[in-house]
Amino acid sequence: MAQELQAFKADFFKALANPLRIRILELLRDGDKYVHEIQEHMGIESAVVSQQLAILRAKNIVIGVKEGTRVMYSVKDPLLFDLLDVAKRIFHNSLSDTIQMLQEMNDEELGP
Repeated sequence: MAQELQAFKADFFKALANPLRIRILELLRDGDKYVHEIQEHMGIESAVVSQQLAILRAKNIVIGVKEGTRVMYSVKDPLLFDLLDVAKRIFHNSLSDTIQMLQEMNDEELGP
């Protein structure tokens, strides 16, 4: 069971390992969207958006509901946004550490 969970986590993070897919998920934070809405907001071709959505859909990260000829996309589990928020905090912490290190190096170079 532990190996299955680890494999799930690895596949899940692989699906998130693309900046376009993260941007799509961040857009979906504000509510469900059609492909053309995502495409217009991101300024990229709808084929690229559809390709990225297909990857997210295959990993059950987003769901699509067909409405006539269009498909409305949403995030399957809102806990995903908590994960993205944690990643943002980790990034901020890493950036803060780097800034502090650079300041210390600069202070050492300038001396007393």
